[in-house]
Amino acid sequence: MDTNLILQIVIQVVTGVIGGQAVSAAMKQVAMAQLPKILSGAVGGVIGGQILGALLGGGAGDAATGAVAGGLLGDVIGGAGGGAILTAIVGAVMGKKA
Repeated sequence: MDTNLILQIVIQVVTGVIGGQAVSAAMKQVAMAQLPKILSGAVGGVIGGQILGALLGGGAGDAATGAVAGGLLGDVIGGAGGGAILTAIVGAVMGKKA
């Protein structure tokens, strides 16, 4: 497996968890246990990072076009945004069930 791909996924997971924690701290109606916040943030981070990377047309491993820094920034932004969005959705669904 390519180390750039592993780094890309790790960045997306970490920033997704951070985004999920941030949105749950900001929105009190997203009150849920830590495990769902971490899992939804991590999954949302990878999904968001992959979507943003596909839209921008470059990934962390796209050194031929010089998009390494742009790919890294896209991973961070997409990961944090995706983690925040999915955590908010999961929190809203869990809040409606309770």
